[in-house]
Amino acid sequence: MIHHLSIAARDPKHSADVLAQIMGGKAVPFPPNPGSFFALQLDDHGSGVEVYPAGTELQPAGEEGGSFVRKPREGRGFGATHFALSVATDAGKVKQIAERAGWHCVTCNRGPFHVIEVWVENDTMVEVLPPDFAAEYLAWTRPDTVATRMAAAPSSAARQARVRSA
Repeated sequence: MIHHLSIAARDPKHSADVLAQIMGGKAVPFPPNPGSFFALQLDDHGSGVEVYPAGTELQPAGEEGGSFVRKPREGRGFGATHFALSVATDAGKVKQIAERAGWHCVTCNRGPFHVIEVWVENDTMVEVLPPDFAAEYLAWTRPDTVATRMAAAPSSAARQARVRSA
């Protein structure tokens, strides 16, 4: 289980506040990295998202653990990082919160399950799973069948062809 992860944002406070709303939780400052905020889900698993200022890098620093190094960046752009986040919030409210923040938001059919793509600051994707979507995802990712199902999943080329023909 992943308990927390970190992303970067141009406006970490606003991004953490919006993510906390989607999670039904709370955003608080994250003192180890000044200017950062922690969106807490306030569940029994300690789930959350640390939101660092854009340009933050984590670098090894010996026994005391990783250090935060801020490097200047001109813009952010898209990247490879994304994550799926199960929430108790219903789909309609997730969309309202994302749209109010000005973030791109769309419900997607991944085949065996659905997600709501919420794009933090319109460049970092979070696959939000309201309860009914989370149930679909968990049914598809059962430990006894997920490896076989993943091996049989269509490639991105097949997915693109399916999207183009729709």
